[in-house]
Amino acid sequence: MAKNRALTVHFTDATKLSFIFPQQSDENVMAQRVKEIINREQLSIEADESLFVIPMSNVKYIQAYPAPDKLPDNVIQGATLVDT
Repeated sequence: MAKNRALTVHFTDATKLSFIFPQQSDENVMAQRVKEIINREQLSIEADESLFVIPMSNVKYIQAYPAPDKLPDNVIQGATLVDT
């Protein structure tokens, strides 16, 4: 059974889109995939028979969960989000 993942894209205008999808890659290649996504000018997602092309210039941040087991070396790990 495929593991489900979720992604919420938070936009600069305070709106957001959330997606649920099956695991896309083997955990061993996830660090490289994360790097590739970060460096692209747009995020493309196929959902509900539609293609969403989201310009990264309109994105405030992306929340993906659960976090992959393997992440790029420059990612701070084990943090806790604190409301201020």
